[in-house]
Amino acid sequence: MKIKINYFAAMLLAMFAGGGIGAQGAEQPKKATSHTIEYNQKFLGAHGLDENDKQDFQDAEKGFMATLKDPNIKNKEGRTVFDISSFDFTKDKPAPDTVNPSLWRVSQLNAKSGLFKVMDGIYQIRGFDLSNMTIIEGKEGLIIIDPLISEETAKAGLDLYYREVEQPETGKRPVKAVVYTHSHVDHFGGVKGVASEQDVKSGKTQILAPEGFLKEAVSENVYAGNAMGRRSTYMYAAPFNKGPEGTVGSGLGTASSSGTITVIPPTDTITKTGETRTIDGVEMEFMMAPGTEAPSEMLMYFPQFKALCSAEDATHTMHNLYTLRGAKVRDASNWWKALDEAIQRYGDKTEVLFAQHHWPRWGKERISQFLAKERNGYKYMHDQTLNLINKGYTPVEIAEMIKLPPEIDKQWYFRGYYGTLNHNAKAIYQRYMGWYDGNPANLYALPPVEAAKRYVELAGGADKMIDNAQKAFDQGDYRWTAEVLKHVVFADPQNSKARNLAADALEQLGYQAESGPWRNEFLVGAYELRNGLLKNPLDLVSTDILSNLTPEMLFDYMGISMNSEKSKGKKLSFNWIDQNGKPYGFWLEDEVLMYREGKPVEHPDAVITGDKFNFTLIAMQAVPLKEALDKGMIKIEGNTDKFKELIGCMDKFNGNFNIIEP
Repeated sequence: MKIKINYFAAMLLAMFAGGGIGAQGAEQPKKATSHTIEYNQKFLGAHGLDENDKQDFQDAEKGFMATLKDPNIKNKEGRTVFDISSFDFTKDKPAPDTVNPSLWRVSQLNAKSGLFKVMDGIYQIRGFDLSNMTIIEGKEGLIIIDPLISEETAKAGLDLYYREVEQPETGKRPVKAVVYTHSHVDHFGGVKGVASEQDVKSGKTQILAPEGFLKEAVSENVYAGNAMGRRSTYMYAAPFNKGPEGTVGSGLGTASSSGTITVIPPTDTITKTGETRTIDGVEMEFMMAPGTEAPSEMLMYFPQFKALCSAEDATHTMHNLYTLRGAKVRDASNWWKALDEAIQRYGDKTEVLFAQHHWPRWGKERISQFLAKERNGYKYMHDQTLNLINKGYTPVEIAEMIKLPPEIDKQWYFRGYYGTLNHNAKAIYQRYMGWYDGNPANLYALPPVEAAKRYVELAGGADKMIDNAQKAFDQGDYRWTAEVLKHVVFADPQNSKARNLAADALEQLGYQAESGPWRNEFLVGAYELRNGLLKNPLDLVSTDILSNLTPEMLFDYMGISMNSEKSKGKKLSFNWIDQNGKPYGFWLEDEVLMYREGKPVEHPDAVITGDKFNFTLIAMQAVPLKEALDKGMIKIEGNTDKFKELIGCMDKFNGNFNIIEP
């Protein structure tokens, strides 16, 4: 059963969305100013970056075997879900004036797509999605690590391996196991492209994952999913044009696919460091790393290959401690400690390190330096942010003050392509201190629109503020231009002069940004100021994700959806009996939806009977109640209108709310 669930699509798009719709008919982007050109020309030298160092290019090309003949990976309906050639515009060209040269460099590296031989017995599919898929050869079959976002891209990658590696006399090696390194969708969503549920149920294919995987994989984007979905439009710029004046990738990879997201629950859960598994003759030793890049994450070592898979904890970028789409802040302390443990356990016996993004590294010495510098970087950020916190500085002040040591800052693999030092320092502050900076003037601040109107009045009117902003723009002070004009726009969203100048400033900030997400944020903001809302038209279909929502997650989401005004004064109570006969009591009182597992309400308005999936579809308003009853998806004994009344109190969130304007 496949159901189009638009609002849930927004939740999934919070993490990832693929493809681009372009910006046809939209006002065209402008050229880089002289200030931006000068900034970009001086950038590499200012940070001690050696542009003559071509080692990454050699590593990214090493072992290349082949790529797809047709770059368009399509779904069953013929829609392109990923175009592996969409970033070819970066190849073999110098950085244009409109792109930070460091970001351009990593975009060139990420654009290298196809099947790569890491070493005998280990292959990678790179550039078919945001992440990598790793293929390990066993005695008779294959072990797949992290099957991308979409069923279609994962299948295309495995088919390419079969085409290039498998011999006619031996046939296709069966997939013996799939390993999920962590709970983000780009590391599990394509599983049904490489394995079937039938083979998993029969025991032909195992699914391995770290403890807590399924809960974290399903839940991360549920509670605040609508907001994350909208904000992901800015961070990933999925519906935006690709090119020198548009998105050049995410820094972590090129872009995300927009195919069918699937999940198969693990059959084997790894719970502690040092656990081993031998599958099809391949020994794997696992190292737990929860609370680093994901709440549920693990690294793994392959003794026979002397190879370490660093999952997403050590890639060729400074990673996010806080992701701009919105999520719980990650723990820099856990992160550096995990990398240090990896060094202690595997540093002296690892000949090749590969991750589930970017390209591998070879050689003990290079790998040890890589892990040590990344470890030191995360610890430095953590310690020095807290040092400055304890000296009384605020998050914005700290973000401006903190600088990496030169020996870390000049490493290409720890540049801020995905995370940045600026916003990571703010994340650490938030983790330890929360949102409040300690200044009582900020404790009870005015909301943006009200504050904006008063700022404009204080400045003597919008025209004076625009004049001030124009002077700043002409001097290349784009941050101040944007700061001034955000007030004018929020005070008067129809002020076209302010909107256009603010857009010009954000655009130049985007052209200067080293971070892929920062560039996307600035450029999408500029687009919306000029053209209005950039809507993402993609509908994702993922019954797999919905079917793995726990009852607790479902009831939590129903409570979050409850509209206070609509539910005012109402008292409603119900029991739901699931397919196993287990009861759940839930009721509305004081404008709050409460629930209890295994404890039915004594005198309910109605009793709903039906399996968890169908109940989920109805409760989340993916299927109208009347339609569900007519089709026999659920049964209701008692007052059906009361349950209809409850559903009517719940909001269906709009995934296209304003961000850059009120």
